[in-house]
Amino acid sequence: MASSKSPASGSPPVIDYEGSDYQSTFWEKGGRDYEDQVEAVALRRLLPAAGKLLLEVGAGAGRNTPRYGGFERVVLLDYSLSQLRLAQERLDRGERYVFVAADAYRLPFAPRQFDAATMIRTLHHMVEPQRALGQVGEALQPGGVFILEYANKHNLKAILRYALRRQDWSPFSLEPVEFADLNFDFHPQAVQNWLKACGFAVERQLTVSHFRIGLLKRWLPLRLLVALDALAQWSGDSWQLSPSVFVRARSVGQDVILPQDAILPYKKLTFRCPACEHYPLDEAGESLLCSACARSWPIREGIYDFREHGG
Repeated sequence: MASSKSPASGSPPVIDYEGSDYQSTFWEKGGRDYEDQVEAVALRRLLPAAGKLLLEVGAGAGRNTPRYGGFERVVLLDYSLSQLRLAQERLDRGERYVFVAADAYRLPFAPRQFDAATMIRTLHHMVEPQRALGQVGEALQPGGVFILEYANKHNLKAILRYALRRQDWSPFSLEPVEFADLNFDFHPQAVQNWLKACGFAVERQLTVSHFRIGLLKRWLPLRLLVALDALAQWSGDSWQLSPSVFVRARSVGQDVILPQDAILPYKKLTFRCPACEHYPLDEAGESLLCSACARSWPIREGIYDFREHGG
């Protein structure tokens, strides 16, 4: 099971999947082949066919990572060390993948390094979603593509339940609804507002998982359900009534001039101290050192760990 944790002073609480069997129980044994496959369809439609450096925020055990095959390098970021270790087991440990344990509210990267980013099944854990989206916007190059998935409060089931007075909260209001501890549904217009405020322009929306109903999943063939959902996804630019929505947005922020000693080839990331935002960091054996605040960030079996202060 996941637990909530307050990672650092001034940072909102986060969901920590440390030690969780989420990948196994929820995805591999949880009867969610339909959800997995329709999300794969949405990613194929929205993600650029090729690129250099992609940031995957909330990578977990790497379920979606193999779908980014067109990118030369992928950075998997998650708060849980154990989930990243599972991802290491699933993926090649070569130079193509970089594993980073960090707080999504304090991304440990110098600005404007990535040409693409994804955040799938992650925003719904954010108490301050706009703050997390702003961090992604800062990490992306101008013109970079961001694929975001979020849990939609304005879905057909919630609208019907509200009309029948079987739920108290309104699916039409813009504020998030917390249906469980650190689990939120968001209104599509609110998400669009946050993206715009963070320097993104929304290019396309896809509605996903229209048939997330146990009876349909039991009685209809998986291939048929996926095909029907693939057709229905195109309605996303007109209305958003599904429980899950995928968005392709593009960064329109201003370019940032990096210090000369921080300009490195894309294959070698420029890390930033999440405590004081100084960059670049100095390599010191199995850790990275911040010369500005003297904090040390360990490297644990190939995973850069920026979750807690060293020193």
